[in-house]
Amino acid sequence: MATVTTTARREGILRRPMAMTGVRSWFTTIDHKKIGILYGATAFVFFVVGGVEALLIRTQLAGPDGTLLNADQYNEVFTMHGITMIFLFVMPMAAAFFNYFIPLMIGARDVAFPRLNAYSYWVFLFGGLFLYSSFFLGGAPNCGWFCYAPNSIFDPTIGPTFYALGLIITGIASTAGAVNLAVTVINMRAPGMSLFRVPVFVWMGLVVQLLLVFSLPIITVALFQLLFDRQFGTHFFDPTAGGDPILWQHLFWLFGHPEVYVLILPAFGIFSEVLPVFSRKPLFGYQFVVFSGIAIGFIGFGVWAHHMFAAGLGPVANTAFGVSTAIIAVPTGVKIFNWMGTIYRGDIRPTSAMLFTLGGIMMFVIGGLSGVTHSIVPSDYQQTDTYYIVAHFHYVIFGGGVFAFFSAMFYWWPKVFGRLLNERLGVIEFVLMTIGFNLTFGPMHILGLQGMIRRTYTYPESLGLTFWNQAATVGAFLIAISVLLFIVNVVISHSKAKPADVADPWDARTLEWMTTSPPPVHNFDEIPTVHALDEFWHRKYVEDERTGRLVPAQAGAANGHDADHADGWQAIHLPSPSYWPLVAALGMPVIAYGVLYSWWWLVGVGFATALIGFYGWAMEPSVSEEDG
Repeated sequence: MATVTTTARREGILRRPMAMTGVRSWFTTIDHKKIGILYGATAFVFFVVGGVEALLIRTQLAGPDGTLLNADQYNEVFTMHGITMIFLFVMPMAAAFFNYFIPLMIGARDVAFPRLNAYSYWVFLFGGLFLYSSFFLGGAPNCGWFCYAPNSIFDPTIGPTFYALGLIITGIASTAGAVNLAVTVINMRAPGMSLFRVPVFVWMGLVVQLLLVFSLPIITVALFQLLFDRQFGTHFFDPTAGGDPILWQHLFWLFGHPEVYVLILPAFGIFSEVLPVFSRKPLFGYQFVVFSGIAIGFIGFGVWAHHMFAAGLGPVANTAFGVSTAIIAVPTGVKIFNWMGTIYRGDIRPTSAMLFTLGGIMMFVIGGLSGVTHSIVPSDYQQTDTYYIVAHFHYVIFGGGVFAFFSAMFYWWPKVFGRLLNERLGVIEFVLMTIGFNLTFGPMHILGLQGMIRRTYTYPESLGLTFWNQAATVGAFLIAISVLLFIVNVVISHSKAKPADVADPWDARTLEWMTTSPPPVHNFDEIPTVHALDEFWHRKYVEDERTGRLVPAQAGAANGHDADHADGWQAIHLPSPSYWPLVAALGMPVIAYGVLYSWWWLVGVGFATALIGFYGWAMEPSVSEEDG
C-alpha cells in the first residue's frame, strides 16, 4: 500500500498511505474505520425499520379490537421487530463502535484480519437483506425472535425456514467479527499497554467477543436442527417421533442469556468511557469494573433456565437457577456503584453524551430491579408471557443499550466525521426520548400485572387495558420524534462548515483522541508507547510540584507523535482494498435461497460463488505495490 522512495529515506520523511475515496472504495474497503461506519449506517437503517414495525405494533394495540393488522400480519411484524432490533441493530451497532475504536484505543493501525473484517460486514448485510426479503417471498418469520420448537417445525408457512437460514448467515458474520476483534485486542496492543492499561470499552469488547465465540455455536446447532426438521424430515424437536420438546429452549437460552450481555456490555463500556471525561475524574475502581464485566460474562452462561421456570424443569432446577439469577446482579451492582463513585464530587459537564449516559444508567437500574423479581420463581410464574417481561427487557436493552449508543454517537461523532453534533438539539432529543421511553415501557409493567398477554394482536375493551396502551402508544411516537430529531441534527451538522478544532473537543483521556479527526487511514504517524492508564490524559497534564494540582503539560506533549519512536523514517504498509470478501459473502444468501426452495442447482451456484471469493481472497497479494 505504501513504499518509501530513496529521497524519502535520505530526508527522513514518513510516507503515509493514501485513503481510497469514491463510491467504489466503500465496496472494496478493508479499513476498520470505514467498515465501522458501514456497520453503523446499516444498523441505524435497520433501527429505523424496526422502529416503524414498533409503531405498527403500538398503533394496533392503542385501542381494543384493533384492525390495522390481522393476526398473521401482527405475528410477522412483532417477530421481525424483535429479530431486527437484536440481531440487525444492537449487535451490529456495537460491532460498529468496536470496529472503529478498538484499534485506535489500543494504538493499532488496523484489526488483525482486515479482509475477514470486511467479509463479516458483507455477510451481515446480506443476512439482513435475506431476512427482509421474506416479506416479498411468501411470508416473514412469525414465531417470535426465539421461534420456539416444536411449534415452529409444524408451522406450514415459510417464515421459520427464513428465520433459521437468516440467523445462520448473521451468526457467521458475528463469529468472524468476534474472532477478529478478540485476536486484535490480545495481540495488537501498543508497546507498554498491559491488560490493565486497556480502556474499559476495549475490555468489555473483548468479553463480548468471547461470549459470541462460545455461545454462537450453540444457537447454530439449534438452527441447523430446526432447518433439518423442517426441510429434511428429521425429528430433533418432534415429541411424537421421539424428539425432545424442551431441547430447543435449552439450546436457545444457552445462547440467549449470554446474548443479553452481548447486547448490554458494550453499553457498560461506553458508560465507563463517557463518565470520566465529563466528570473530569478517572474512573473509580477501574479494576473492579473490569473484573465485574468478566464475572458477568462468566456467570451469564449459568442462568439460562430462568427463562424456563414455567417449562416444568422441577423445583431443584428452578431453585438453582433462581439463585444464580440473583448472584449475577452482584457484579452488575458493582459497576453501578463504581459509576456513582466516578460522578461523586466530579466537575460535571451536562453534554448530550453525558445526559444519555446518566439516563441510560438510570433506565438500566430500573430494568435490572424488575429483572431481579424474575429470580423469585413464584413471581416469575405470574410474570411469564405478560407485558411485564416486555417492560423489563426494553428497560434493559433499550434503556441501557440504545441510550448508550446515542451517548457514544454524540461523544465520538467529531472523531469519526470531524464535526460536532448540535448540543441544543441533542439535549432536546434526550428529553423527548427519556419521556417517550418511560411513557412507553413504564405502563407495560402495569399492563403485565393486570394480565395483558404478550404476543396477542388485540384485546377486548372489557379487560380495562385501553388507557395504559394508549399511553404506551403516545410514548412510542415520542421516541420516533426524538430519533427523527437526531437525523435532523446529523444533516444540520454536516451542512455547516467544519469546526476549527475537533481533535480533542471534550478534553478526553484515551488514545483515539491523540490522532486527527477523522483519523488518517494508518491511524497514527507513530505507534504510541503507553506508560499509564488514560495515557492521553497523562500526556496533557502533569502535577504541579508546589500545589499538587494538575496543570497543562508543555506544548507538544499531548500530540500524537511519540518521541520514543521519532528517530528517522518509517514506511507504513497497510493491506490493499479488495472486493473478494464481498464476492465470498454473496455466496451465503444464494446458498440459503437454494436450500429454502430446494433448488440444489442454486445451492451449487452459491457454493461456487463463495469458493471463488475465498480463492481470490487467498491468492491476491496482501499489499499492493503502488506507492501511497
